[in-house]
Amino acid sequence: MARRANKKRPAEHAKPSASLAAAKRQVPPPPATIPAARAWLIVQHWSPVYSYLLIAALTCACLLPFSGRAFHIDDTLFVWSAQHIVHDPFNPFGFRLNWDQVELPMYQITKNPPLTCYFIALIGSIAGWSERALHLSFLLWSLIVALGTYSLAKRFTDFPLVAALATVLTPAFLVSASSVMCDTMMLALWIVAAILWLEGLEPLKPHYLLASGLLIGAATLTKYFGAALIPLLLVYSFRKQKRFTSGLLFLLLPIAIIIGYQFWTKALYGQGLVLDAAQFATTHREKVQVAVLSTGLVSISFLGGCVLPALTLAPFIWRGRQIVVTIVLSAAVALTIILGAIDGIPHVVGFELVQQAVESHWLLLTPQFTLCFAAGLSILAASIADYWREQSAESLFLLLWVLGTFVFAAYLNWTVNARSILPLVPAAGILLARRLSLKSSASPQSIVRKAFIPLFASGAIALWITVADAQLANSAKTAAAILHRDVQGRTPGTLFFEGHWGFQYYMEAYGARPVDVTNFQFKPGDIFVVAENNADVIPIKTEFIAGGQGTEIELDGPKGATTANSKMGAGFYSAHWGPLPFVFGPIPPEHYLVYALTNPPQQGGSAVN
Repeated sequence: MARRANKKRPAEHAKPSASLAAAKRQVPPPPATIPAARAWLIVQHWSPVYSYLLIAALTCACLLPFSGRAFHIDDTLFVWSAQHIVHDPFNPFGFRLNWDQVELPMYQITKNPPLTCYFIALIGSIAGWSERALHLSFLLWSLIVALGTYSLAKRFTDFPLVAALATVLTPAFLVSASSVMCDTMMLALWIVAAILWLEGLEPLKPHYLLASGLLIGAATLTKYFGAALIPLLLVYSFRKQKRFTSGLLFLLLPIAIIIGYQFWTKALYGQGLVLDAAQFATTHREKVQVAVLSTGLVSISFLGGCVLPALTLAPFIWRGRQIVVTIVLSAAVALTIILGAIDGIPHVVGFELVQQAVESHWLLLTPQFTLCFAAGLSILAASIADYWREQSAESLFLLLWVLGTFVFAAYLNWTVNARSILPLVPAAGILLARRLSLKSSASPQSIVRKAFIPLFASGAIALWITVADAQLANSAKTAAAILHRDVQGRTPGTLFFEGHWGFQYYMEAYGARPVDVTNFQFKPGDIFVVAENNADVIPIKTEFIAGGQGTEIELDGPKGATTANSKMGAGFYSAHWGPLPFVFGPIPPEHYLVYALTNPPQQGGSAVN
């Protein structure tokens, strides 16, 4: 939003005479105004440099403790692709991998473009492939997101620091920034591209628009959702300038980059990977058969859980009656979803067990779904109300940023997850800051009281969730080490396993082999391990188990909260696991089932159900 021009002071407000000013100096201010005056003095001398330093320090303080976190979820895919790129830089996905219980070419498995993998390859070849080296390198992108949000927010609100903190102190940002996946890098490129475009539009600065176009292309080659910035900036520019201008031609540059990547990958792999990713999402959604209504409701709960400041700031940006109505509505929706009156779990393998688990914990999950859903409604309502009130290009930009990302996460992506919600977090932070300034008095002490305490409350909860996610990741690494020491090292046979994510990365590092259900070849004496709380886990037939049963290894997992547990309805990385991005409560430990194998199946047969 353009800054308002300073109005000239009317004559009746002219500077008082010296005698009158001296008389006023003799009257001491009331005691109650002295703290306010001091607070105002502090804020008057608070420069943007201090805000940048505060944001950078806070971001580092939140993320550095997780720099040694084990690789988790799709970190594995990015690291393996990067290691391949070091040896074959012009063929990023030219290797084979068993990721879905069958070995396939990597280009058929991955649904993300390779720019993040190239960045990891650069860092890995220089600093090594340790978790700490890679996590520290990704701190760069997190800082760009945090500082870039502050810079961008200065165009939209008088309180950009609030917007930046509302971005950083969220579960979506802190958990995603603790990974080495593509999400934070894409968002960093997105924000810088948006800043350059808005700066270069009026007055026209072609070199800014050129740089923005290149960055949009880079964002898209980091994660395909980066291309959504093209129509967003197109609509904003046309609304801002009321006409088509030559500057809009620079948006053809990222389109050319995307088309070039499509043809390049088609020449490499026989299929263009841009359209392949779109086809995968469409096909998968047709298979899971979840109603439009239930998908939208679950997506709203993910939205609110990922942007917790919308919940903690609610008493300061909405009226009491609005909050009560929203909570009552949210509670009704929560009971409907949790108790299965509306089918909110995608119809994948085992979805009945997920629904049963969610229903069995209805007393624990209903209040949490209620609060997350209410926070999600708050964000959607804030974006709509902001545009309704302002009717400006800036408010339209924020509205489309939020609603466009939400629609993609809910209805276009292959699954609802927090990683797809992440791109709208900066826009939500800006909207919350605009809403707070609208509902608050202009005094700085009021803003401090009404914004920073709720924001740091959100940050404390977000850190708890980030700790829980790190504990889950580290438990898989620990399990792989224990299985190597106590099982693999004491048997002459081969160690097979089911389960992917970081567990697969560390198991394969120890020489274990993932199960291939299309060609399961083993001999008596081999060992079969099942990571219970993991993806693509299918029970083994008892006829192939020596003694008909196995042993169980139990490890401590997350404490008091979890981001991925189908028994608790937590599905941060996929709503297939539950209708909430995270869950607080008594989290069950992590279990690994170990079976000694016997009676090999017939050639071409399978040992799993």
